[in-house]
Amino acid sequence: MLFIKCLNKIVEKITHMQSIILLLGSNLGETKQNLVIASQLISKKVGKIDRSSDFYETAAWGKTDQADFLNQVLILKTELEPLELLAQLQAIELEMGRVRFEKWGARLIDIDILFYGEQVLDLPDLKVPHPFIQERRFTLMPLVELVPDMIHSVLKVSMKDLLDACPDKLSAKRLDKSEA
Repeated sequence: MLFIKCLNKIVEKITHMQSIILLLGSNLGETKQNLVIASQLISKKVGKIDRSSDFYETAAWGKTDQADFLNQVLILKTELEPLELLAQLQAIELEMGRVRFEKWGARLIDIDILFYGEQVLDLPDLKVPHPFIQERRFTLMPLVELVPDMIHSVLKVSMKDLLDACPDKLSAKRLDKSEA
């Protein structure tokens, strides 16, 4: 009987896991190392990373008079509810030394929740899917690398089609393993 209870708990845990897609970005300090450390902390504190994109060197978006960014998309599973996930990701940013000086300003690490399963959330502190996905080449390129046919849960368009129609013409370059 104890075995069945344990098995039921395991099945319940697995079925409550959500597939999450995050975007990491950094343009201060050792950017590659910042993304690696963030990935390690996410894996330790949030959930198992299933897949990660290559690194992308991208021009700053929103506030363009700053250093280029290094970006990467992660796909992972978590048991955390959306606001718990947000709090944990913000705690990781703080632990790594992120200070928020200005909107879209330079940053040591930035972790955005792009998708939380198929959920659509419009909360004061959290909008999912991320509201700017379709406007940002630096987000769409690594998404297309990992999930080109995934359909945006609000726009009902694939990631590849969103990239093809993206109005953002800022530089975004996929780095091969030797450049990263």
